[in-house]
Amino acid sequence: MKTTALGLALIANTFFANAQTDSIQTQKIPFDGMDLSWINGQSRVKNSPLVMTDKKTGELILAGSIYVDTYYNYNFANPIDNTQTNSSSIGRHNEFQVNLASIGLETNYKNIIGRLNLQYGAMQHIVQELDGSVNHGRNTGTGNLKFIREAAAGYHFNKWYGVNIEAGIFMSYIGLESYMLQDNWSYQRSMPCDFTPFYFQGARIQMYPTKKLKQEVWLLNGWQTYNSFSKSPGIGSSTYWRPKESVQLVMNYYLGRDTQNPDTLGNQSNRIRFHHDNSIVLRYYNQPESKGISKCAFSINSHYGFQKGTDKGDTITAKQHFMYGTSLSNRIWFNKNKLALTLRGDYLTNGGTYLAFSPSPVTPSAYSDGFASDPYKALEIMQGTATLDMMPNEYVTFRLEYGFRQANMPYFTGHGGTTSPSGWTNGPTTIGTWKPDLQKTENRITLAVNIRL
Repeated sequence: MKTTALGLALIANTFFANAQTDSIQTQKIPFDGMDLSWINGQSRVKNSPLVMTDKKTGELILAGSIYVDTYYNYNFANPIDNTQTNSSSIGRHNEFQVNLASIGLETNYKNIIGRLNLQYGAMQHIVQELDGSVNHGRNTGTGNLKFIREAAAGYHFNKWYGVNIEAGIFMSYIGLESYMLQDNWSYQRSMPCDFTPFYFQGARIQMYPTKKLKQEVWLLNGWQTYNSFSKSPGIGSSTYWRPKESVQLVMNYYLGRDTQNPDTLGNQSNRIRFHHDNSIVLRYYNQPESKGISKCAFSINSHYGFQKGTDKGDTITAKQHFMYGTSLSNRIWFNKNKLALTLRGDYLTNGGTYLAFSPSPVTPSAYSDGFASDPYKALEIMQGTATLDMMPNEYVTFRLEYGFRQANMPYFTGHGGTTSPSGWTNGPTTIGTWKPDLQKTENRITLAVNIRL
């Protein structure tokens, strides 16, 4: 789940839980009493200092947030253009980078919902450059949106354990891991999560029918898009069930028409895209005061998706354009949860490479010899990471990570880099014999420091 929180109902959970008035104590708070800070993809900040509440009722008036993420990454291919490819988390090699800096405000005073989170940094360009919808028609573009991470307005209804209706820009619900890298057990996201959306623009209903269940329904412009490629909005669904504090079960779905063919103007796409992912996150050991092993947990996140249909005379089937993948992580905390070691393994295959990053093997003459004879060949990737975290408190993380990736075709940057002599990031193929220097394997080491209040 690439979102920073479960909604304002969980903010209420944090601050109303300690309220002393009878009126607050009788409110129904979803997941009340559960410590969710250990979960892969969830914030581990339990006590934010940037909070203003009504002294009489304990009602949340305003909650602020500050997030800064910085890193140094070294790719052992040592690309000459310093570009780290095929990652939504890391964009540069052998440089110190401000990956993401964000400030935000949220409120649910008198049941109104308001949220504004601003952002700056290298990661926003990686993510936004994947959105081709900004080139579709007039009055579009990222100029007025690129510094907005989330912005939403809505209303909270006192039904069941809460019902929220919101419209705006949101972090995506697809995938287990968060857009905020400190929330994740690893710095480089899993490959299945890397291939799925990070934001969308639309509307959503969050429903909490019981204390342990959250159901969301979405209407959105498209698959990680500000704007739309199709005649009708995409639809989505997200279900979170926590039968107890140590178990989380998740199911997410997406269905829409998302062809980005530049020859298909006027919202004429007839290709359907479907995507589903599900997760199990389990904490199987918990001794938080132990100076040895203090906590153990694992997560498994599996994806399946496809696109099919005809666009400008080109027909594809789900057997040609598909994606499935799995990521398995195991995390062990030490010394009262001040240290943690995470080992993770991923596998992903993407038929037709329709979700691949650029430069991609999908362009045969430029990127991979002999690929033209098999245009629907599946890209297969394996990834392994080992991540060591030092966490002096709940607000700061020092992270050291080693990552290895291997693909069945040249996909990762080599020493020659991926920037053409003309300066184009992908480079027109007419510039002599130049093409991106891609290889089948990648090794890297990343050091990161991030804070969150």
